[in-house]
Amino acid sequence: MTEQLLDPSDLINFDSLLTEQELSWRATVREFVTEHIKPNIAAWYEKAYFPREIVPELGSLGVLGMHLDGHGCAGRTAVEYGLAAAELEAGDSGLRTFVSVQGSLAMSAIHKHGSEEQKSRWLPAMAAGEVIGCFGLTEPTAGSDPSSMKTFARRDGSDWVLNGAKRWIGLATLADVAVIWAQTEQGVRGFLVPTETQGFSATPIEPKLSMRASIQCDIEMTEVRLPADAVLPDVTGLKGPFSCLNEARYGIIWGSMGAARDAFEDALAYAQQRLQFDKPLAGYQMTQQKLVDMALEINKGFLLAVHIGRQKDAGTLDLHQISVGKLNNCREAIEVCREARTILGGNGITMDYSPLRHANNLESVRTYEGTDEVHTLILGQRLTGVPAFR
Repeated sequence: MTEQLLDPSDLINFDSLLTEQELSWRATVREFVTEHIKPNIAAWYEKAYFPREIVPELGSLGVLGMHLDGHGCAGRTAVEYGLAAAELEAGDSGLRTFVSVQGSLAMSAIHKHGSEEQKSRWLPAMAAGEVIGCFGLTEPTAGSDPSSMKTFARRDGSDWVLNGAKRWIGLATLADVAVIWAQTEQGVRGFLVPTETQGFSATPIEPKLSMRASIQCDIEMTEVRLPADAVLPDVTGLKGPFSCLNEARYGIIWGSMGAARDAFEDALAYAQQRLQFDKPLAGYQMTQQKLVDMALEINKGFLLAVHIGRQKDAGTLDLHQISVGKLNNCREAIEVCREARTILGGNGITMDYSPLRHANNLESVRTYEGTDEVHTLILGQRLTGVPAFR
Protein backbone atom coordinates (compact mmCIF):
# COMPACT_ATOMS: atom_id res chain seq x y z
CA MET A 1 0.00 0.00 0.00
CA THR A 2 2.89 2.35 0.76
CA GLU A 3 4.31 2.04 -2.76
CA GLN A 4 0.90 2.74 -4.22
CA LEU A 5 0.82 5.98 -2.24
CA LEU A 6 4.32 6.87 -3.39
CA ASP A 7 3.59 6.17 -7.07
CA PRO A 8 -0.17 6.28 -7.65
CA SER A 9 0.27 6.02 -11.43
CA ASP A 10 2.02 2.63 -11.16
CA LEU A 11 -0.41 -0.04 -12.37
CA ILE A 12 2.24 -2.65 -13.25
CA ASN A 13 4.54 -2.90 -10.19
CA PHE A 14 7.28 -1.07 -12.07
CA ASP A 15 9.53 -1.09 -9.02
CA SER A 16 9.92 -4.86 -9.34
CA LEU A 17 12.11 -4.13 -12.37
CA LEU A 18 14.56 -2.11 -10.28
CA THR A 19 17.37 -3.20 -7.97
CA GLU A 20 17.62 -2.17 -4.33
CA GLN A 21 20.44 0.19 -5.26
CA GLU A 22 18.32 1.80 -7.97
CA LEU A 23 15.36 2.19 -5.62
CA SER A 24 17.57 3.74 -2.95
CA TRP A 25 19.12 6.17 -5.43
CA ARG A 26 15.71 7.19 -6.77
CA ALA A 27 14.50 7.81 -3.21
CA THR A 28 17.52 10.02 -2.52
CA VAL A 29 16.92 12.19 -5.57
CA ARG A 30 13.17 12.28 -4.95
CA GLU A 31 13.75 13.51 -1.42
CA PHE A 32 16.02 16.28 -2.69
CA VAL A 33 13.43 17.38 -5.23
CA THR A 34 10.65 17.29 -2.63
CA GLU A 35 12.63 19.39 -0.17
CA HIS A 36 14.55 21.80 -2.38
CA ILE A 37 12.70 22.20 -5.69
CA LYS A 38 8.96 21.61 -5.33
CA PRO A 39 8.37 24.18 -2.54
CA ASN A 40 10.10 26.87 -4.61
CA ILE A 41 9.47 26.06 -8.25
CA ALA A 42 6.26 28.07 -8.71
CA ALA A 43 8.00 31.26 -7.60
CA TRP A 44 11.12 30.51 -9.64
CA TYR A 45 9.01 29.85 -12.72
CA GLU A 46 6.86 32.95 -12.27
CA LYS A 47 9.93 35.17 -11.76
CA ALA A 48 11.89 33.48 -14.58
CA TYR A 49 14.61 32.76 -12.03
CA PHE A 50 17.25 30.05 -12.26
CA PRO A 51 18.32 29.10 -8.71
CA ARG A 52 22.08 29.12 -9.10
CA GLU A 53 22.37 28.68 -5.35
CA ILE A 54 21.33 25.01 -5.58
CA VAL A 55 24.05 24.12 -8.10
CA PRO A 56 26.57 23.14 -5.38
CA GLU A 57 23.81 21.14 -3.68
CA LEU A 58 23.22 19.26 -6.93
CA GLY A 59 26.95 18.63 -6.99
CA SER A 60 26.86 17.26 -3.45
CA LEU A 61 23.89 15.09 -4.42
CA GLY A 62 26.08 13.56 -7.12
CA VAL A 63 23.90 14.20 -10.18
CA LEU A 64 26.30 16.40 -12.17
CA GLY A 65 28.01 14.18 -14.71
CA MET A 66 26.61 11.25 -12.75
CA HIS A 67 26.96 8.77 -15.62
CA LEU A 68 30.66 9.51 -16.13
CA ASP A 69 33.56 7.64 -14.48
CA GLY A 70 36.55 9.21 -12.81
CA HIS A 71 37.65 12.82 -12.31
CA GLY A 72 35.20 13.26 -9.43
CA CYS A 73 32.18 11.88 -11.29
CA ALA A 74 29.83 9.38 -9.68
CA GLY A 75 29.97 6.60 -12.29
CA ARG A 76 26.24 5.83 -12.12
CA THR A 77 24.59 3.38 -14.52
CA ALA A 78 22.36 4.49 -17.36
CA VAL A 79 19.27 3.35 -15.47
CA GLU A 80 20.34 5.24 -12.36
CA TYR A 81 20.93 8.32 -14.49
CA GLY A 82 17.47 7.92 -15.99
CA LEU A 83 15.77 7.52 -12.62
CA ALA A 84 17.44 10.71 -11.41
CA ALA A 85 16.36 12.55 -14.57
CA ALA A 86 12.75 11.50 -13.99
CA GLU A 87 12.77 12.75 -10.42
CA LEU A 88 14.44 16.04 -11.34
CA GLU A 89 11.94 16.69 -14.12
CA ALA A 90 9.07 15.86 -11.80
CA GLY A 91 10.33 18.99 -10.07
CA ASP A 92 10.79 21.00 -13.25
CA SER A 93 12.16 20.52 -16.76
CA GLY A 94 14.39 23.55 -16.31
CA LEU A 95 16.27 21.98 -13.42
CA ARG A 96 16.64 18.64 -15.17
CA THR A 97 17.83 20.55 -18.22
CA PHE A 98 20.55 22.19 -16.15
CA VAL A 99 21.78 18.79 -15.02
CA SER A 100 21.64 17.57 -18.62
CA VAL A 101 23.51 20.56 -20.09
CA GLN A 102 26.15 20.36 -17.39
CA GLY A 103 26.62 16.59 -17.39
CA SER A 104 25.35 15.04 -20.60
CA LEU A 105 26.56 17.81 -22.89
CA ALA A 106 29.42 19.92 -21.54
CA MET A 107 31.01 17.34 -19.22
CA SER A 108 30.40 14.48 -21.65
CA ALA A 109 32.17 16.39 -24.41
CA ILE A 110 35.24 16.83 -22.23
CA HIS A 111 35.07 13.27 -20.87
CA LYS A 112 34.62 11.65 -24.29
CA HIS A 113 36.85 13.83 -26.42
CA GLY A 114 39.15 15.84 -24.17
CA SER A 115 42.78 15.42 -23.21
CA GLU A 116 43.77 14.22 -19.75
CA GLU A 117 44.82 17.77 -18.93
CA GLN A 118 41.40 19.11 -19.97
CA LYS A 119 39.61 16.44 -17.98
CA SER A 120 41.65 17.10 -14.86
CA ARG A 121 41.19 20.85 -15.15
CA TRP A 122 37.45 20.97 -15.66
CA LEU A 123 35.61 17.78 -14.68
CA PRO A 124 36.15 17.62 -10.87
CA ALA A 125 35.02 21.22 -10.41
CA MET A 126 32.05 20.73 -12.74
CA ALA A 127 30.98 17.56 -10.91
CA ALA A 128 31.08 19.49 -7.64
CA GLY A 129 29.00 22.33 -9.05
CA GLU A 130 31.86 24.78 -8.56
CA VAL A 131 32.17 25.42 -12.30
CA ILE A 132 29.27 25.65 -14.78
CA GLY A 133 29.57 24.64 -18.42
CA CYS A 134 27.50 25.19 -21.55
CA PHE A 135 27.38 23.52 -24.97
CA GLY A 136 27.33 25.65 -28.10
CA LEU A 137 26.10 23.79 -31.17
CA THR A 138 22.79 25.30 -32.35
CA GLU A 139 22.95 28.51 -34.37
CA PRO A 140 20.37 31.11 -35.43
CA THR A 141 20.14 29.46 -38.87
CA ALA A 142 21.35 25.96 -37.97
CA GLY A 143 19.05 24.08 -35.63
CA SER A 144 18.05 20.68 -36.94
CA ASP A 145 20.86 20.82 -39.52
CA PRO A 146 24.08 21.48 -37.58
CA SER A 147 26.16 20.64 -40.65
CA SER A 148 25.20 24.08 -41.97
CA MET A 149 26.77 25.91 -39.01
CA LYS A 150 28.56 29.14 -39.86
CA THR A 151 30.79 29.46 -36.79
CA PHE A 152 34.35 29.06 -38.02
CA ALA A 153 37.69 28.55 -36.31
CA ARG A 154 40.82 29.47 -38.22
CA ARG A 155 44.43 28.88 -37.37
CA ASP A 156 46.63 31.87 -36.62
CA GLY A 157 50.08 30.58 -35.83
CA SER A 158 49.62 28.10 -33.01
CA ASP A 159 46.37 29.79 -31.88
CA TRP A 160 42.77 29.31 -32.95
CA VAL A 161 40.50 32.27 -33.67
CA LEU A 162 36.71 31.78 -33.50
CA ASN A 163 34.01 33.89 -35.11
CA GLY A 164 30.30 33.14 -35.18
CA ALA A 165 27.03 32.99 -33.27
CA LYS A 166 25.12 30.35 -31.31
CA ARG A 167 21.49 30.40 -30.15
CA TRP A 168 19.39 28.61 -27.53
CA ILE A 169 22.48 27.79 -25.48
CA GLY A 170 21.52 26.79 -21.96
CA LEU A 171 23.37 28.46 -19.07
CA ALA A 172 25.68 30.53 -21.27
CA THR A 173 25.42 33.69 -19.13
CA LEU A 174 26.30 31.67 -16.01
CA ALA A 175 28.89 29.38 -17.55
CA ASP A 176 32.57 29.48 -16.73
CA VAL A 177 33.46 27.40 -19.79
CA ALA A 178 31.69 26.91 -23.11
CA VAL A 179 32.11 23.88 -25.35
CA ILE A 180 31.86 25.49 -28.78
CA TRP A 181 31.57 23.48 -31.98
CA ALA A 182 32.91 25.20 -35.08
CA GLN A 183 33.78 24.49 -38.67
CA THR A 184 37.49 24.34 -39.47
CA GLU A 185 39.41 23.54 -42.62
CA GLN A 186 39.65 19.98 -41.32
CA GLY A 187 35.98 19.64 -40.37
CA VAL A 188 33.90 20.33 -37.25
CA ARG A 189 35.98 20.60 -34.07
CA GLY A 190 35.12 21.25 -30.43
CA PHE A 191 36.77 24.04 -28.43
CA LEU A 192 36.86 24.79 -24.70
CA VAL A 193 36.28 28.52 -24.38
CA PRO A 194 36.56 30.17 -20.96
CA THR A 195 33.65 32.60 -21.04
CA GLU A 196 35.84 35.46 -19.78
CA THR A 197 37.80 35.29 -23.05
CA GLN A 198 37.83 38.59 -24.95
CA GLY A 199 35.31 38.61 -27.80
CA PHE A 200 32.93 36.10 -26.16
CA SER A 201 29.54 37.42 -25.05
CA ALA A 202 26.27 35.81 -24.00
CA THR A 203 22.81 37.38 -23.73
CA PRO A 204 19.67 35.77 -22.22
CA ILE A 205 16.75 35.11 -24.56
CA GLU A 206 13.77 36.85 -22.94
CA PRO A 207 10.87 36.77 -22.33
CA LYS A 208 9.88 33.10 -22.58
CA LEU A 209 6.65 31.16 -22.13
CA SER A 210 8.50 27.89 -21.46
CA MET A 211 11.52 26.80 -19.40
CA ARG A 212 11.22 29.92 -17.29
CA ALA A 213 13.23 28.48 -14.37
CA SER A 214 16.13 28.01 -16.74
CA ILE A 215 18.36 30.20 -18.88
CA GLN A 216 18.82 30.01 -22.64
CA CYS A 217 21.06 32.43 -24.44
CA ASP A 218 22.47 33.88 -27.61
CA ILE A 219 26.25 33.73 -27.91
CA GLU A 220 28.34 36.05 -30.07
CA MET A 221 32.02 35.36 -30.78
CA THR A 222 34.17 37.98 -32.43
CA GLU A 223 37.86 37.17 -32.93
CA VAL A 224 37.91 34.90 -29.89
CA ARG A 225 41.55 33.85 -29.60
CA LEU A 226 42.34 30.49 -28.01
CA PRO A 227 45.58 28.59 -27.43
CA ALA A 228 46.29 25.40 -29.34
CA ASP A 229 45.36 23.23 -26.36
CA ALA A 230 41.78 24.61 -26.29
CA VAL A 231 40.67 22.16 -28.98
CA LEU A 232 39.19 18.79 -28.00
CA PRO A 233 41.84 16.53 -29.49
CA ASP A 234 40.06 13.20 -29.86
CA VAL A 235 37.29 13.91 -32.34
CA THR A 236 36.66 15.58 -35.71
CA GLY A 237 33.26 15.87 -37.35
CA LEU A 238 29.66 15.95 -36.19
CA LYS A 239 30.05 12.59 -34.46
CA GLY A 240 31.59 14.66 -31.63
CA PRO A 241 28.54 16.73 -30.70
CA PHE A 242 26.14 13.94 -31.69
CA SER A 243 27.74 11.58 -29.17
CA CYS A 244 26.87 14.12 -26.47
CA LEU A 245 23.39 14.83 -27.82
CA ASN A 246 22.55 11.14 -27.56
CA GLU A 247 23.40 11.22 -23.86
CA ALA A 248 21.06 14.18 -23.38
CA ARG A 249 18.32 12.61 -25.50
CA TYR A 250 18.50 9.48 -23.37
CA GLY A 251 17.89 11.52 -20.22
CA ILE A 252 14.84 13.13 -21.82
CA ILE A 253 13.26 9.70 -22.31
CA TRP A 254 13.07 9.41 -18.52
CA GLY A 255 12.70 13.06 -17.64
CA SER A 256 9.60 13.66 -19.76
CA MET A 257 7.86 10.79 -17.98
CA GLY A 258 8.79 12.33 -14.63
CA ALA A 259 6.97 15.51 -15.65
CA ALA A 260 3.98 13.48 -16.82
CA ARG A 261 3.87 11.53 -13.58
CA ASP A 262 3.93 14.69 -11.48
CA ALA A 263 1.12 16.24 -13.54
CA PHE A 264 -0.93 13.05 -13.19
CA GLU A 265 -0.46 13.01 -9.42
CA ASP A 266 -1.65 16.62 -9.13
CA ALA A 267 -4.74 15.82 -11.21
CA LEU A 268 -5.52 12.62 -9.30
CA ALA A 269 -5.27 14.30 -5.90
CA TYR A 270 -7.43 17.17 -7.09
CA ALA A 271 -10.05 14.82 -8.55
CA GLN A 272 -10.29 12.94 -5.26
CA GLN A 273 -10.84 16.13 -3.26
CA ARG A 274 -12.83 18.42 -5.56
CA LEU A 275 -16.58 18.08 -5.16
CA GLN A 276 -18.93 18.72 -8.07
CA PHE A 277 -22.65 17.87 -8.00
CA ASP A 278 -22.16 16.53 -4.46
CA LYS A 279 -19.43 13.98 -5.19
CA PRO A 280 -15.70 13.99 -6.02
CA LEU A 281 -14.62 14.45 -9.61
CA ALA A 282 -12.87 11.09 -9.29
CA GLY A 283 -16.27 9.44 -9.02
CA TYR A 284 -17.26 10.34 -12.58
CA GLN A 285 -16.69 7.94 -15.45
CA MET A 286 -15.19 10.54 -17.78
CA THR A 287 -12.67 11.59 -15.15
CA GLN A 288 -11.71 7.98 -14.50
CA GLN A 289 -11.19 7.42 -18.23
CA LYS A 290 -8.83 10.40 -18.34
CA LEU A 291 -6.90 9.13 -15.32
CA VAL A 292 -6.63 5.59 -16.70
CA ASP A 293 -5.47 6.77 -20.12
CA MET A 294 -2.83 9.00 -18.54
CA ALA A 295 -1.60 6.27 -16.21
CA LEU A 296 -1.31 3.77 -19.07
CA GLU A 297 0.90 6.12 -21.08
CA ILE A 298 3.08 6.85 -18.06
CA ASN A 299 3.51 3.13 -17.39
CA LYS A 300 4.33 2.42 -21.03
CA GLY A 301 6.75 5.34 -21.12
CA PHE A 302 8.66 4.13 -18.07
CA LEU A 303 8.76 0.58 -19.44
CA LEU A 304 10.28 1.91 -22.65
CA ALA A 305 12.76 3.98 -20.65
CA VAL A 306 13.99 1.12 -18.48
CA HIS A 307 14.23 -1.20 -21.50
CA ILE A 308 16.40 1.32 -23.33
CA GLY A 309 18.41 1.94 -20.17
CA ARG A 310 19.15 -1.74 -19.62
CA GLN A 311 20.36 -2.03 -23.20
CA LYS A 312 22.52 1.06 -22.77
CA ASP A 313 24.11 -0.44 -19.69
CA ALA A 314 24.67 -3.72 -21.51
CA GLY A 315 26.26 -1.98 -24.50
CA THR A 316 23.66 -3.40 -26.89
CA LEU A 317 21.67 -0.23 -27.61
CA ASP A 318 21.15 0.82 -31.21
CA LEU A 319 21.13 4.61 -31.50
CA HIS A 320 17.80 4.72 -33.33
CA GLN A 321 16.20 3.37 -30.14
CA ILE A 322 17.01 6.66 -28.43
CA SER A 323 14.88 8.32 -31.10
CA VAL A 324 12.06 5.87 -30.32
CA GLY A 325 12.14 6.87 -26.68
CA LYS A 326 12.59 10.60 -27.17
CA LEU A 327 9.86 10.87 -29.80
CA ASN A 328 7.31 8.72 -28.01
CA ASN A 329 7.82 9.85 -24.45
CA CYS A 330 7.92 13.58 -25.17
CA ARG A 331 4.85 13.33 -27.36
CA GLU A 332 2.90 11.33 -24.79
CA ALA A 333 4.11 13.34 -21.80
CA ILE A 334 2.86 16.62 -23.19
CA GLU A 335 -0.55 15.07 -23.89
CA VAL A 336 -0.71 13.69 -20.33
CA CYS A 337 0.06 17.13 -18.91
CA ARG A 338 -2.55 18.82 -21.06
CA GLU A 339 -5.16 16.24 -20.10
CA ALA A 340 -4.26 16.57 -16.43
CA ARG A 341 -4.90 20.30 -16.71
CA THR A 342 -8.45 19.66 -17.91
CA ILE A 343 -9.25 17.80 -14.70
CA LEU A 344 -8.12 20.84 -12.74
CA GLY A 345 -10.49 23.11 -14.65
CA GLY A 346 -9.83 26.81 -14.31
CA ASN A 347 -7.62 26.22 -11.27
CA GLY A 348 -5.24 24.42 -13.59
CA ILE A 349 -3.99 27.68 -15.10
CA THR A 350 -2.71 28.91 -11.73
CA MET A 351 0.77 28.29 -10.35
CA ASP A 352 -0.77 26.25 -7.53
CA TYR A 353 -0.71 23.18 -9.78
CA SER A 354 2.00 21.69 -11.96
CA PRO A 355 0.38 20.31 -15.18
CA LEU A 356 0.31 23.47 -17.30
CA ARG A 357 3.81 24.46 -16.19
CA HIS A 358 5.03 21.00 -17.18
CA ALA A 359 3.16 21.19 -20.50
CA ASN A 360 4.71 24.56 -21.28
CA ASN A 361 8.17 23.26 -20.43
CA LEU A 362 7.67 20.14 -22.53
CA GLU A 363 7.08 22.32 -25.58
CA SER A 364 10.79 23.10 -25.31
CA VAL A 365 11.84 19.58 -24.36
CA ARG A 366 9.95 18.24 -27.36
CA THR A 367 11.87 20.63 -29.60
CA TYR A 368 15.44 20.50 -28.33
CA GLU A 369 17.84 17.56 -28.82
CA GLY A 370 15.96 16.77 -32.04
CA THR A 371 12.43 17.77 -32.99
CA ASP A 372 9.63 15.25 -33.54
CA GLU A 373 10.26 15.62 -37.25
CA VAL A 374 13.97 14.81 -37.00
CA HIS A 375 13.41 11.73 -34.85
CA THR A 376 10.60 10.63 -37.17
CA LEU A 377 12.99 10.82 -40.11
CA ILE A 378 15.66 8.90 -38.21
CA LEU A 379 13.15 6.12 -37.59
CA GLY A 380 11.78 6.37 -41.13
CA GLN A 381 15.25 5.76 -42.48
CA ARG A 382 15.65 2.82 -40.11
CA LEU A 383 12.41 1.28 -41.37
CA THR A 384 12.84 1.95 -45.09
CA GLY A 385 16.56 2.32 -45.61
CA VAL A 386 15.89 5.60 -47.42
CA PRO A 387 17.07 8.92 -45.90
CA ALA A 388 14.47 11.64 -46.34
CA PHE A 389 16.10 14.58 -44.56
CA ARG A 390 16.44 16.69 -47.71
